[in-house]
Amino acid sequence: MSQDPYHEEKDDIRDLLNQFNNLKSGKSPGFLTEESFERIIDHFDENDQLPLAMEAAEAAIAQYPFSCSLLVKKADLLIAGRQYAEALELLRHAEILDGNDIDIYILKTDAYLALDQQEQAVELLQNAILRFDGEDRVNLLFELADVYDDYEEFDKIFDCLHLILESEPNNEEALYKICFWTDFTGRNEESIRIHQAIIDEYPYSELAWFNLAAAYQGLKLFEKSVDAYKYALVINEKFDYAYRNMADAFIRMRKYGYAIEALEKVVELSRPEDVIYEAIGHCYEKLKNHAQARFYYRKASHLNPEESKLHFKVAVTYINEKNWNQSVKYLEMALRIHRNQPEYNLAMGESLLGLRRFREAIHHFTLAVQHRPRKIAGREALIRCLIKADMLEEADKQARLSYQVTGLKPIFLYYHAAVLFASGRHKEGMLVLENAMTRDPKGIKKFIALEPSILQNTQVVELIARNRRGRNN
Repeated sequence: MSQDPYHEEKDDIRDLLNQFNNLKSGKSPGFLTEESFERIIDHFDENDQLPLAMEAAEAAIAQYPFSCSLLVKKADLLIAGRQYAEALELLRHAEILDGNDIDIYILKTDAYLALDQQEQAVELLQNAILRFDGEDRVNLLFELADVYDDYEEFDKIFDCLHLILESEPNNEEALYKICFWTDFTGRNEESIRIHQAIIDEYPYSELAWFNLAAAYQGLKLFEKSVDAYKYALVINEKFDYAYRNMADAFIRMRKYGYAIEALEKVVELSRPEDVIYEAIGHCYEKLKNHAQARFYYRKASHLNPEESKLHFKVAVTYINEKNWNQSVKYLEMALRIHRNQPEYNLAMGESLLGLRRFREAIHHFTLAVQHRPRKIAGREALIRCLIKADMLEEADKQARLSYQVTGLKPIFLYYHAAVLFASGRHKEGMLVLENAMTRDPKGIKKFIALEPSILQNTQVVELIARNRRGRNN
């Protein structure tokens, strides 16, 4: 029975190391081939024995001074030891011996970048790209793209990837990368042309169809995007990222039922993710199916219990059903994680107001206002709560203050008028209401919603009617 290849290789390297040690100690004149030296250097390098690797490289070059591959090995070790100038000198010598070794240019690039000489690195690679073809040229273009990435010249990365795809239209790495850089640089129109050309030549390239769809999506051409994703899925029905992106396109088109179908395929094809369950919950919420939305938000929160937003979203489904006790429970969870989040405090205030726990509601509305003093919604909610709690003096103060802080927004004139009417100061209320209606006629809806019984006041009804006639005329 033949020996295991792994053990054979291990025995081989052991023999080579013994020969190398004998050579060093002078026990035998010995002779190692170029390939043997390369294996010894690689062995030491792979085992992080840099001094021994360097010693082997120097012994090898002493025996084979005109070996380009050994010079390149030593240069690689010098770069690992941060001896960049010495490495460059060695690589120049190697290039004279064999200018067709691609590793020379890749290592030179590493040295130039380490010395912060980006322009030299770019010039070197651009010249090398003209010298090579086929796979070597593609590798150098990837190298150049990485240089541009390091120095944040993002459009040039796109250009490199485009050149690669012109040479190798089915290059998976380039197809994956150009999708990202298309989105990042916004060069969607060019991406569409590139991928349409690839599809003409390779109609079963699922990545080309995917990238075409993503480019359409970047231009908000969602219907074309969905069509292209469907082609990618015909080619590969288990392409979960196509389902993800297609779901996003359906959501943008407000086709929530289709989005749910696509997201359910993602769940079927990949491991559970909170973001996918959250997206399904969002779709059901848009369809006003609060129970199903809640079900998926909870599934998401089980996977990511420290994400306060998910507890908040569960609470919102209860708020939509006016189930205040349950919404309070989930908002408490969210606030334990982020207690100063204005949105959470605002929702908690609304829930407590629904339970007529006015003092606690006022506390949370006040926190929301403190953290976003110019936000109109928080101030409206606080004043509304103060009025319902019959704390009219504080409501009046907040209405006046909000009017000033928010840049004289007329909505707060309506709230001021509501406080005046509730306080029995009808004459002043009528003056303020008339001013508010002159400034913002549509705001009357909120004024009436605050206290519908105000429509029993004939003066208010006449003022509203007069204002409408004036606008119609």
